[in-house]
Amino acid sequence: MENKQPNLLVIDGMALLFRAFYATAVTNQFMYNEKGVPTNGVQGMMRHIFAAVRQNNPTHTIICWDMGSKTFRNELFDGYKAGRKAPPEEMIPQFDLAKEVAEAFGFMNLGVAGFEADDCIGTITAKLTPDLRTTVLSGDKDLLQLIDVQNDVWIMQKGYGNYKRYDEATFFAEMGVTPLQFIDVKALMGDTSDGYPGVRGIGEKTALKLIQEFESIEGVLENIEALKPGQQKKILEDQEMLALSRKLARIHTDVPLELDYDRMLYRDAASIAGDIIHTYGLRTLERDFF
Repeated sequence: MENKQPNLLVIDGMALLFRAFYATAVTNQFMYNEKGVPTNGVQGMMRHIFAAVRQNNPTHTIICWDMGSKTFRNELFDGYKAGRKAPPEEMIPQFDLAKEVAEAFGFMNLGVAGFEADDCIGTITAKLTPDLRTTVLSGDKDLLQLIDVQNDVWIMQKGYGNYKRYDEATFFAEMGVTPLQFIDVKALMGDTSDGYPGVRGIGEKTALKLIQEFESIEGVLENIEALKPGQQKKILEDQEMLALSRKLARIHTDVPLELDYDRMLYRDAASIAGDIIHTYGLRTLERDFF
């Protein structure tokens, strides 16, 4: 068998699970199995994963998960993700089921209490050996800050197997800033989904323009007198929140975790797929194997 460059596919499990769940929940297609357990999110998540595997052809895979709703970011800021609604009741049993099914198919699950999946993903990409390339699969653009010469990010689009693929060049061509500068853009503009405001009155276009011109938050503050009076006032009044928003936006790359490369080896699941599909009642997955 021809040796190929090691390639790790890092999967944002919760992003895929939620995306798959809501894609069919909107029409009440919860896909209950024989035990009465809804499986629509799990089935859709696995279909997303296998579609990515076919395109990415990884040698290694790992699925990262959030471990509960509270992380160190909640300790930094009470409002972090405070506006998010509780998941629908049909979603609740699928959190554990998703991990169980993924493990049955041979995927390694990873999560660390007190940290988000994003932080685990960031730590994995930071710990890589030089010969290992990584592709991060998610629907969360926050992960774009992890792009570098070794790491690409695929952002899911509508349907299975459709991605917006980012490397350093494509990201800069679209955004006009580097992936690391994107952290400062997020700090300035805030994130309504995550619940931190950034600088009130500074939106994405202005934040991008400021970082493109001054390169960093420090550069903006050092050249504050060059800004329009209104921008000066907003930034100076919100400096404390700006600094906090930057801490919230930055993905941590020092989560205490150990990587088991043998456990992450990808093994074709075709020979065991039939039994898993039958055991868990995942009929829509049949089209991926048979």
